[in-house]
This record gives sequence, structure tokens and C-alpha cells, in this order.
Amino acid sequence: MNYIALKMLMGDRGKYLGIVMGLTFASLIMTQQPAIFVGLMARSFSFISDVGLPDIWVMDPKVQFVDDIKPLQDTELYRVRGVEGVDWAMPLYKGMIKARLYDGTFQTCNVTGLDDTTLIGGPPVMLKGKLEDLRRSDGVIVDIDGARDKLAKKPATSGGKPVPLDIGDTLELNDRRAVVVGIAKNTRTFQSQPIIYTTYSRAMLYAPRERKLLSFVLVKAKPGEDIARLVQRIRDSTGLAAYTQDEFKTLTVNYFLKNTGIPINFGISVLLGFIVGAAIAGQTFYNFTLENLRQFGVLKAMGTSNWVLLRMILLQAVLVGSIGYGMGVGLTALFGYAMRNTILAFKFPWQLLVFSATGVTLIVAFAALISIRKVIKLEPAVVFKG
Repeated sequence: MNYIALKMLMGDRGKYLGIVMGLTFASLIMTQQPAIFVGLMARSFSFISDVGLPDIWVMDPKVQFVDDIKPLQDTELYRVRGVEGVDWAMPLYKGMIKARLYDGTFQTCNVTGLDDTTLIGGPPVMLKGKLEDLRRSDGVIVDIDGARDKLAKKPATSGGKPVPLDIGDTLELNDRRAVVVGIAKNTRTFQSQPIIYTTYSRAMLYAPRERKLLSFVLVKAKPGEDIARLVQRIRDSTGLAAYTQDEFKTLTVNYFLKNTGIPINFGISVLLGFIVGAAIAGQTFYNFTLENLRQFGVLKAMGTSNWVLLRMILLQAVLVGSIGYGMGVGLTALFGYAMRNTILAFKFPWQLLVFSATGVTLIVAFAALISIRKVIKLEPAVVFKG
């Protein structure tokens, strides 16, 4: 009976391919769009992930996400260092500063100032040069994406490719000279602005003059110290906000979920993919069942039970669902691989496979249900009339 069910399914190639294509489209949309959404959310806290050494981030209580900088007074650093259980606490500057390029144009950059002595908070991977080179006069490190794209020099010939920024090239930050001493690899950020690293004291010179310039205090707990208790101790002692890395990431993601239209836009896309897939697969599968009512009637007249017919329809539904799901997920993976070196955000965790599989299962169940209902109510004698 399983063989007969498969022969019935694949007998009409057009409808068979129509069902598979509908499920493939639904699977693709329900996997690709959430993957882009997850990639965007991951970029919102990529700066926190790249600065992986500290256990705790201390900041102004009004900070809502990682790029919402509300500077502190430098004296807050020493107050944090005085809290019991703190192994070390280092300053970090983070701000947007315009860089003047070779051709006189300006490009807004995300400038990060690291503690002069320890250079804690530096880039995760150095491609050229060394992190210690920041101690050279006017030294800065530029991320590879910014060096190749927005900070690149004009092509040497007309119509040629831009020349990437390299070690020894110079920029101007707030009318002050900056010499590139290294190229780093960073995770792309949500804003996709070039990232420039320098020392904290030099960042104070590059930054516009303000009374407060300290963005964050990076804290490492003493060995064996309970992180949650230390966080609460810092809050009680200083009156500042203190978060673990995971808490700060969650704070940032929640801000974008609540205050931007990104979740709604991607949610609508996924919902439309589900509805269109269900409509195409459901209608095509139902029409396929109607056209095969005579065959089902003959089987019923020969004594085939409803349970066997039910199993035949479920087998057909599971087969087209599995093929459509596999093709949709495969196309999503190919899309992500093709976009791996572009600016497009894309992250494909295993949870999306479960999410997409659940959606396709619901569509297949809906398509099978409306077909099963028709077959079970079928009277064999009706098929032979006329």
C-alpha cells in the first residue's frame, strides 16, 4: 500500500512538484529571514563579545544598550577599584569620531580607547602588526572591513579597485594625526562603521572636549568570587549600573526588540511565508486528493480500512514535507555561504532548524487533514456511479 501511495503521489508530476515547491518556499522563508534577524541581533552586541576578558561592565545607570554612551567622571574608576572582590578595573572609551581621509572626505568611525598600560579591551584577532604597537606615537589599529571599504584610499587608476588602508598610512581624527600601526579582525557591528583602536589617553585627545569621557569600566573579579554578588556590591557601593557580559548583551538585544521595527518586519515576512506555503501546499494537496478519489474509492470497495488510507495520505504528506523542508534549509545554507563575506548579517543556529521544521510540520498537517477528511467521508459506491 505504501508503494501504491507513492505511485499515486508521483503520478501527476505537475501537482507533485507544486506541493514540493510550495513547501520549499515556506521552509526557505521561515529559515532565511529568522537567520538574518538573528544575525542582526548578534551584531548589536558584537562589541561586547569581542571584549571577552572582563567579567563585569560598569556604566551610567541610564545606559540602554552598548552604543548608548553616557560618560562617567574618571573618579568613578577608582571607586570601582575600591570595591571588595574586584581583581582589576580598567577604563574604556567608546565614541563616534569623524576621520578625515586622504582625499579630504570625512568618515564617522567608532573609536575605542584602551587602558594605556594593559591594553585590555583590544581587538580579538590581529591580522597585521601587534596590539603593543598602539604605544607608538599617534598609533591606531583599524579593523579589516573598514580598511578595505569606508577608509580605503582612492583607486590608483580610473575604474580600479580602492586601495585598502595599510600599516604606515595616516588619518586625521579631530584634526590630530593618527598613524595606522595594525590591522585587526572584528565581528561586524550593527552600525557597520569602521572601528579604530587607540590608547585611552590618546582617545581623550581625539574625542570632542567634554567634562566626562569615561564610557565604561571593565572589571575582573578575583578568583573564586561570586560574580552575581560582586555585581550587586558594585551597584550598592557606587550607585552605577553593573552587568555581567550576558546581562549586558540581553539589555542591548531587548532595547532593539522593544524600540525598533526589526522584529515586526521579520515577523511579518515569516508569517507571510507560512501562510503562502500553507495555501499552496494545502490547495494543491487537496486537489491531488480530489483527483484520486476514484482510486481511494476502489481501495475502500476492496476492503481497505480508513486507517490504511489515513496512513497512505500521511506517508504522502511526510514525503513531500521532508523533501520541501530539506530543499528550503539547503537553499538557506547556500545563501548564507554566498553572503559570508558581504555586509549582510546572517547567523544560522540549530534552533532555526527546529523552528522551520515545526512550521513545515504544521503546514503538512493542515494539508493532510483537509485531504483525510474528504477520503474518510468517501462512500465507495459514489465513485462507481455514472
